[in-house]
Amino acid sequence: MDRTLQLIKRVQDGDEGAKEAVIAENQGLVWSVARRFLNRGYEADDLFQIGSIGLLKSVYKFNTSYEVKFSTYAVPMIMGEIKRFLRDDGMIKVSRHLKELSVRAKYFQEKLTAEHGGAPTITELAAALEVDAEELVLAMDAGREVESLYQTVHKGEREPVLLIDKLCEREADGSSIDDNIAIRQVIAQLKPKEQQIVYMRYFHDKTQSEIAKEIGVSQVQISRLEKRILKTMREKFG
Repeated sequence: MDRTLQLIKRVQDGDEGAKEAVIAENQGLVWSVARRFLNRGYEADDLFQIGSIGLLKSVYKFNTSYEVKFSTYAVPMIMGEIKRFLRDDGMIKVSRHLKELSVRAKYFQEKLTAEHGGAPTITELAAALEVDAEELVLAMDAGREVESLYQTVHKGEREPVLLIDKLCEREADGSSIDDNIAIRQVIAQLKPKEQQIVYMRYFHDKTQSEIAKEIGVSQVQISRLEKRILKTMREKFG
């Protein structure tokens, strides 16, 4: 068994020193993947930290009995982690400070989970990052994937039914009236501010930034409200 596989086995057995060693030895691998995503508006160090999360995941999930090189297994996971970050982060625009904190939080969360065998609490994670818990929660929430109208609300026999299908009129059959009544009944059960956001966002095609400016709150707050609203609507349609 070569040195890398030996280190991986020790990491999986809980050897923290081996973990640091395997990460150090594979920094070049992470950088080689991260460089493919430069010139997209993100600092190289941010991409490297996200890629390092993918490396850690691959270390813990790698089966040393695989007849493949570790790098062959790790590269897709590193790349997938970076792509996931770029995809999720691109859905809303947040301040650079929150974006950087979100990246650091993900890295430390993975690190502390691996070290202690369980996910850290918000208080523990905030202490490790030396930030206020409220600021950490805001950064982590800003980094999460935004709820989408294109998420599945019902599994049909042939294809899934999306939330947007419920919002759109279908002139081809007679169900559009029933659908309109149903969606308006669901919206009527929302709070006044939530109703306002739904109408501005999906009936007047306003962006989150435009709504935030008009209501007088931050874009991140609008994103959080929208996510919660869509979750509530999906549950009622379920």
